[in-house]
Amino acid sequence: MVSSISRSYIREVTPESKGLGKVVEGSFAPSMISLPATPLFGTDGIRGKVGELLSAPLALQIGYWAGLVLRSHASQLGPVILGQDSRNSSDMLAMALSAGLTAAGLEVWYLGLCPTPCVAYLTSVSEAIGGVMISASHNPPEDNGIKIFSANGGKLAQALQAEIEDGLRGNLPVPAILGNCGRHYSRLELVRDYGEALKQPLQGAVNLQGMKIVLDLAWGAAVGLAPAIFQEMGAEVICLHNAADGDRINVNCGSTHLEMLQAAVAEHHADVGFAFDGDADRVLAVDSTGRPVNGDYILYLWGLHLKQQNQLPDNLIVSTVMANLGFERAWQQQGGKLIRTAVGDQYVQAEMVKTGGMLGGEQSGHILCRHYGMTGDGVLTALHLASLVKQAGVSLTELVDQSFQTYPQLLRNVRVVDRDRRLNWQNCEPVQQAIALAETAMGDAGRILVRASGTEPVIRVMVEAANAELANHWTSELVAQVQQHLTP
Repeated sequence: MVSSISRSYIREVTPESKGLGKVVEGSFAPSMISLPATPLFGTDGIRGKVGELLSAPLALQIGYWAGLVLRSHASQLGPVILGQDSRNSSDMLAMALSAGLTAAGLEVWYLGLCPTPCVAYLTSVSEAIGGVMISASHNPPEDNGIKIFSANGGKLAQALQAEIEDGLRGNLPVPAILGNCGRHYSRLELVRDYGEALKQPLQGAVNLQGMKIVLDLAWGAAVGLAPAIFQEMGAEVICLHNAADGDRINVNCGSTHLEMLQAAVAEHHADVGFAFDGDADRVLAVDSTGRPVNGDYILYLWGLHLKQQNQLPDNLIVSTVMANLGFERAWQQQGGKLIRTAVGDQYVQAEMVKTGGMLGGEQSGHILCRHYGMTGDGVLTALHLASLVKQAGVSLTELVDQSFQTYPQLLRNVRVVDRDRRLNWQNCEPVQQAIALAETAMGDAGRILVRASGTEPVIRVMVEAANAELANHWTSELVAQVQQHLTP
């Protein structure tokens, strides 16, 4: 728990102050900001290129309307917790969002640089009515994003996202805010409370003494926190890209570029390496041979451990349509059950809540374990995977060798800049015909998934097949069709 969080300011929300209030003309009425016709909220908040979609005026409005929606659904008033990654634009967006939130009459607790799950955790254990994180996760430095969390630390419900968007588009009345404006407080010390909470479940049960671990911090949000935590748990730590650098965040490093981590693990004869993305809500591992260990393997190994501890209800793991067939069939052979959702950790989270599942995640490294939190947490996942290896008394390499063999799976990204074309790709008849032909030709020997990314301007084409030749052939065919019919 966060002992340093004051409860003294809380007051009950009256029916008058809880509601959106009467219609007034004011400076916070929706401005003439140009908004796309397609929805602003994607699979992980609002994300786009700074200066095009994202700007200070838009962030001000998002803060204002998010504040109104959060307070209108709160039983009593509390602060909103605000954090950011290291991007050059994050300071600007943070200040604009804070201005909007305080204009909505709310108190803002500003954490500064921190991982996304830090915002989620502190929101869940305090009296906060919501949290906001400014980050574009694994995207390049010129992008940024705004992620909003509910009071329990989970992703904000789609219905509330829709209310915020209605306000931004001028479809809601502009209320009069009763009483004084809110206040902005710097609460950087709370990040350390989050760090202590990460270690607490493992302290006394296991330590990482004798393990040499390489961390790739991706010039991002975990640079100050992750190395200290692993060292305090007893590990010898070697760090890569371990400064906050808004020009280089995610550039040829982190969870989307494992090459430098693989080289460092070999050079230092390390036991394991972990690569985080820019906001540290996901992680991928590298074993001592330099082999990548993705989210499918992490879910399998952690799931097996929880199953042996009788801590996995119904032996259920929730993953997405991207989960490899090799993982699914191996887990079934262990007596387990796998439920697939749409791609996006918010869908995994929703299914876990619905089914009572305690472990879920994505192949890309978003891992959620409800024993410890409500959202994906790269640092927490890395700590538990390292602890699992230490407890097993064998290397991560051996654990992976004993798990399963993946089916050949190819994923190609086709850049489609036109947002309307990208989000409405299903209406392209030639692409649909090509998919149907491929599915018929492969039958039970393969699987196809084509989708628009919710976080990047790309169409993702995934083909999984019993052999690499089949996967290569149909991937090339489908990519060619997407390029021909959906790109200028």
